[in-house]
Amino acid sequence: MGTISFQLGVEDLADTRFAFSPLGETVLSLRVLRDPGIAALHLPWRRSVLARLGALDSGLLLSLVANRLTLPDFLTPRPASFEPAFEEELAAVRRTPPAVVRRDLLAAHAPDPLPSPLHAAATDDAGAADLRDTLCELLHRYWQIAVAPSWPQIRRVVEADMTYRARRLARGGARLLFADMHPRIRWEDAGSRGVLHIHRTVLGYEAQAAGRGLLLVPSVFAHKPAPPVDPQEPPGLMYPSRGVATLWESAPPPAAPDLVPLLGAPRARLLTLLAEPLATVDLARRLHVTPSAVSQHLRVLHAAALVTRTREGRRVLYTRTPLADALTGGRA
Repeated sequence: MGTISFQLGVEDLADTRFAFSPLGETVLSLRVLRDPGIAALHLPWRRSVLARLGALDSGLLLSLVANRLTLPDFLTPRPASFEPAFEEELAAVRRTPPAVVRRDLLAAHAPDPLPSPLHAAATDDAGAADLRDTLCELLHRYWQIAVAPSWPQIRRVVEADMTYRARRLARGGARLLFADMHPRIRWEDAGSRGVLHIHRTVLGYEAQAAGRGLLLVPSVFAHKPAPPVDPQEPPGLMYPSRGVATLWESAPPPAAPDLVPLLGAPRARLLTLLAEPLATVDLARRLHVTPSAVSQHLRVLHAAALVTRTREGRRVLYTRTPLADALTGGRA
């Protein structure tokens, strides 16, 4: 096992940013299909997807996951914007040169040989290009079956993580941002610079950010931090998102019983949900009510100093105040 280290200057820290990756989630979910033991929380999703795959060539898709659960880098391109569409990311994969396809497949499976479904890529550029295009078609169909129906829930969880991380960065800098991200991640202050270490990686290298910033991509299907394998790539990190335990809940958590007589059941449920910052529309979806109904209750809770609101772009996010935390006992 090695360590990957990113050396970040002041400009790089100022350019630390977040992004969604629908394709990244889709590709990482293949690990859960192959090895359900790495993420027991996703078992309800896995059972549902396996029942719906039908004639899809899942054997070819699952052959992408190596014995050590690594995946070819070309299938998870760096998001070009904050929230790229799945088709936009897939188009980037289609443009991957055949030599890179072959290199990444061999690197992901080393020291083992390529599985038989991937042998075509090892022969020549034509075989690698054909396999790349076939994989793109399969991944598009797999996305539609397995991930797209759940994307609204996945997006809410990931967005809540981004909000949480951004607040930690604003309050305590890089040290607080990375402090609870994952046990394998460690931040080291080094004078005017800082070093982000990702331990127990398959490969090890050190890279200078050199003004390229740092891209952070939270993922519900990531079970460990995933930096680029190629040290020439700009610094980036896909990491396990917070809140995955709530992802497949069929109903919102029950309200704290003591709060119901005080606030009424709807407002008590809202406070229970607001352990993480959420927007009105997200609360409405979870509670299966209209946004206007949620807004009325939020106005009352805000006037009572039980919730705060913060604008983030076009969205207004609500979260509990310390007083509400005390009333709910930190219930989430």
